[in-house]
Amino acid sequence: MTELISRAPAPVAQAKGRTGIFAPFEWMIAARYLRAKRKESFISIISLFSLIGIALGVATLIIVMSVMNGFRVELLKSILGLTGHVTIQSEMGPMAGYDAATTRIARVPGVVQALPVLDGEVMASNTRINANSGVVVRGVRAKDMPKLPSVNDSLRPGALQDFGGDDAVIIGAGLARQLRVPVGGQITLIAPKGNVTPFGTTPRIKTYRVISTFKVGNVLYDDHYIFMPLPEAQLYFDYGDTVSGIEVMVAEPENDLAMIPALLKAAGPTTRAIPWQNLNVQLFEAIKVEANVMFLILSLIILVAALNIVSGLTMLVKDKSGDIAILRTMGATRGAVMRVFFISGASIGVVGTIFGFGIGVLFCANIENIRQFLSKITGTTLFDPTIYFLSRMPAQMDAGEVTAVVIMALTLTFLATLYPSWRAARLDPVEALRYE
Repeated sequence: MTELISRAPAPVAQAKGRTGIFAPFEWMIAARYLRAKRKESFISIISLFSLIGIALGVATLIIVMSVMNGFRVELLKSILGLTGHVTIQSEMGPMAGYDAATTRIARVPGVVQALPVLDGEVMASNTRINANSGVVVRGVRAKDMPKLPSVNDSLRPGALQDFGGDDAVIIGAGLARQLRVPVGGQITLIAPKGNVTPFGTTPRIKTYRVISTFKVGNVLYDDHYIFMPLPEAQLYFDYGDTVSGIEVMVAEPENDLAMIPALLKAAGPTTRAIPWQNLNVQLFEAIKVEANVMFLILSLIILVAALNIVSGLTMLVKDKSGDIAILRTMGATRGAVMRVFFISGASIGVVGTIFGFGIGVLFCANIENIRQFLSKITGTTLFDPTIYFLSRMPAQMDAGEVTAVVIMALTLTFLATLYPSWRAARLDPVEALRYE
C-alpha cells in the first residue's frame, strides 16, 4: 500500500477534483502503464503485437488499394489510348462518307479529336513462325497517326514519314518478339475472307514490311495489334471507300455519355455510338468488385489487432486495480481514470497507424523494384503480363482511399479502448483495496 501511494502522481494528491481533461499526469500514468516491467511483460507483448497488427493492416490496405487503383488507371489509359472514348458506327454495316462525318464530329464542343479507322482480323506469320492467336489490323490515315500519343512515344525516329504506300505496317513489340521480326523485316498477313472463286473463297495473303514497332505496356495490344495505312487496309479487306467506324476522343471521358446525342446528330442518320464503358464494362466492374472485397477482407487484420487492444487493456485494468483504487481515493475522477486507459490503448493505435502509413507509402513508391527483386530471389514470375495485360506492376495512391484507411484504423482502435476504460472508471475503490 505504501508503495502504491508513493507512486501516485503529485498533481492528483495536491489538486483533488481540479484536474483538466487529458492533463499531464494522465499522460504520465498512461506512459508508465505502457512501459514493460517483468511481471507485466505478457501485457506488453500483447500491446506490441497489437501495434504490429495495426501497422501491417494499414500498410497492406494502402498497398492493395493503391495497386488496384493503379491497375485500373493504367489499363484504362492503355485501352483508351487506342480505341477512343466513343466509337461511332453505321447501323447498316461499313460506314461511307466518313470524311465529312469526321469533320462534323470534330467540331462538336468537348471533342478533342476524331479519326476514322478500319479494323479486321488476320493471321500473322514470318516464314515458319505463326502468331499464337489472331491479330487485329487497324487501318489509320497517315495524318492521324500523330494523334495516338500512346503509340507514337515508342516508335523509332522517322517511322511516321515511312507510314504510307502499300507495304508498310507498324506492329506491336510483343508480336514482333513472337514472330522474331526485326524492324525492316517482313510479316505475312492472311485474311480468312478473301477472294471468291468458282472453287470457293480463298484466303487473301500478302507480305508487308515492318517499319517500326510500338509498345503501350498492355499485352492485349502489344501482342495483337498491327497499324496499316487506311487506303491499303481498305484494299486488303475489300472495304472500298468505307471504314469500320470513327474513334472519338473527348475532353472528359467520364462524362462521355452526356455527349452521345450531339455526336450522333453530327454523325448523321443510321449511326450508333458505343462508349468505352460498354466495351469494357465487365472488366472494370470486376476490378471494382475485387477492390471492394479486398478492402473488406483486409480490414479484418485491423479489426483483429483492435480486439487484441481490448484484451490487453482488460488485463492491464485487472492488474492495476489497486493503483486505480488509490488514484480514486486521492481525488482522481472517474473521467480521469477512463482517460488514462484510453490514452494507453489509443497510443497503440495511433503509433501503429503512423508506422503502417509510412510502410505503405514506401512500398507503393518502390513496388516495381520490389517485385523485380522478389522475382529474382524466388525464380518465379510475379505479376505475369500475359494475365494482367500490363508489363509492370502499377501503384497509384488515392488520397481519399488512404484517408479512409487511416480514419478506419484510428476509429477501430479508439472504439476498442472504450470498454476497458469504462470498466476501469467503474471500479469500486473499496472492493479493490479490500485484499491489498
